[in-house]
Amino acid sequence: MEKMFTWKDLLNPMFYIVYGGFFLLLFIVFAETGLFVGFFLPGDSLLFVAGIYSANLIENLFKKIGMGNLHNEWLDLFLLIALISIAGILGNTVGYWTGRKIGPTMFHWRDRFLFKKKYLYDAHEFYEKHGGGAIVFARFLPIIRTFAPIVAGIVEMDKKKFSIFNMIGCVAWVFSMIIAGHFLQKWILTQFDFDLKKHLEVIVLGIVIITTAPVLIKLFSGKKKEKVSTPPIK
Repeated sequence: MEKMFTWKDLLNPMFYIVYGGFFLLLFIVFAETGLFVGFFLPGDSLLFVAGIYSANLIENLFKKIGMGNLHNEWLDLFLLIALISIAGILGNTVGYWTGRKIGPTMFHWRDRFLFKKKYLYDAHEFYEKHGGGAIVFARFLPIIRTFAPIVAGIVEMDKKKFSIFNMIGCVAWVFSMIIAGHFLQKWILTQFDFDLKKHLEVIVLGIVIITTAPVLIKLFSGKKKEKVSTPPIK
């Protein structure tokens, strides 16, 4: 009996790997960083699980392009990291150019409840000082990695600077997640006879908690500081 689709499947990395395979994986990485609506997609956990299933993904890819079994462990990892990195770099680039396109008009918008021109000037100053590091570290933070390249485009971060740190950040993110998934699975299976493939729900939950914790801590600590610094109304 076939499993019925539910909306929560969209947050499950195994859904994309089982039903979409390698090419859907590439699109998800692209969409999470290149499209506004991609912020909810499972980037970190998807790459980690892809590392666990790296051999299966590349084997299926080779079969589709007629190369049979002409692959090995290191070639699998190299191709997986290289192709996913390209998808991520292109995604960030699309996000950046989208921001460049809409950015100039935003500086003429009127201040609203959710929009203040001051935020744009603050973001511009931030990217001038820390833009490269922001683009790199944003890769490792869910939701933020979706909007970081768009904001960089809006505040007109230098194109060359963005491109360099875009590539550095993407390769570092993809490499660390794929390698962690692949070799952690092998090591734990060898040392403890514990198969991560049978406990992916727990692994994915752990990754989500680890990657979102810094964002939540920063968010709530920022609110507390704001309350403390606000003078009492007389």
